[in-house]
Amino acid sequence: MNRIVVLGGAESGIGAAVLAKVKGFDVFLSDNGQIKEEYLQTLRQWDIPFEQGGHTAELILNADEVVKSPGIPATAPMVRRLTEQGTHIISEIEFAARYDTAKKICITGSNGKTTTTSIIHHMLVQAGLDAGLGGNIGKSYALQVATEHHDYYVLEISSFQLDNCYDFRPDIAIITNITPDHLDRYEYQMENYVKSKFRITRNLRPEDCFIFDSDDAITIEHLSKIVLQAKMLPFTQQGEVEQGAFLDGDKIVLRYEEDETDLYLKDLALGGKHNIYNSMAAALAAKATGIDSETIRRSLKTFQPIEHRLEPVLSIRDVLYINDSKATNVDSAWYALECQTRPVVWIVGGTDKGNDYSVLEELVRTKVKAIVCLGLDNRKIHEAFEGIVGADRMVDTHSAEEAVNESSRFAEPGDVVLLSPCCASFDLFRCYEDRGEKFKEAVRKL
Repeated sequence: MNRIVVLGGAESGIGAAVLAKVKGFDVFLSDNGQIKEEYLQTLRQWDIPFEQGGHTAELILNADEVVKSPGIPATAPMVRRLTEQGTHIISEIEFAARYDTAKKICITGSNGKTTTTSIIHHMLVQAGLDAGLGGNIGKSYALQVATEHHDYYVLEISSFQLDNCYDFRPDIAIITNITPDHLDRYEYQMENYVKSKFRITRNLRPEDCFIFDSDDAITIEHLSKIVLQAKMLPFTQQGEVEQGAFLDGDKIVLRYEEDETDLYLKDLALGGKHNIYNSMAAALAAKATGIDSETIRRSLKTFQPIEHRLEPVLSIRDVLYINDSKATNVDSAWYALECQTRPVVWIVGGTDKGNDYSVLEELVRTKVKAIVCLGLDNRKIHEAFEGIVGADRMVDTHSAEEAVNESSRFAEPGDVVLLSPCCASFDLFRCYEDRGEKFKEAVRKL
């Protein structure tokens, strides 16, 4: 019996371990930290041997194959030892796909992937198709393959999840855009990060589709270096395309094979330039899946915004509080600031991932009246923006409650308080969801 060792005991690792158990492997799970109680219950329920609080070399190095959770970097000591001895290391996505015959629509990108994934899943459900939602969102893909059956999967896939994919192949692959992000995991080399994203396209066949933003310079530059067999479907707001999606005045035009469909911007549930791109990508994926134009229109109209992504929380004394905790990089924060029409008190900060804040200077100059830093080390933020907003309009805070209270001090009726942190959350919070929840809690206490 082949031995599978799973490294990491959170959503991805637990799903992989259950799938390995279901498929009859000798499986063992090891987590260097503490495993959450809900995951421990799953391991016990499936009778899966595990350890937490450290790795035991002799129980790991004898694996025939290792499934590594995306949060563990390739530089982790145990991963290095496995690599040095030549053990094959794969991701949960790669492992699950071996046992899955469903059609897969897979979305990656620096920004917009959660929204695009969620819209596509909504469209498939509206069309009456049996579709699972997973990857970097919702339930683990491997757990669903182990315990459920779906005809389609809509999978949001991060670069970390793609890093250990080799034979994995989507039927429809989407790259929403590529901007500098997570460079701390890619030796601060943008090229490494771009290659990681493009792994989603490596096994595409002529009958598969590749949907991409042709306005995104980094995507196009890399695309020119590789040969893809798949059907190419670009989306753009800067011209017209033969096949794909483009903006024509007040409407999106979709062209797929012989079909042409108009989608009017006024009918879209989500506003903002970035959401036009997300809607284009989603609509193309739906077209390529065979969903009719009427269902696509209805889905784009009825889609509900995602928690922690430009989520309006409350309006207090005519100040609107917006939770955009999911904005963990500069580009996400750019979109969040760009679509604001009222003066902004901006809450920003956290674990810096090699951010270049210069691209935000013009938006800060024209839209931001005060900055509340929420992080342990805010020096870079002060250096970037103090000269624009003024030292007296910047303050450091170390909790969501403190940040909200300071923001309400700066805000006047008609303003927006925007939590769009630009950074990872791990200095003060467990994750971006935790940061968003604590922000919303603090707003409700005002």
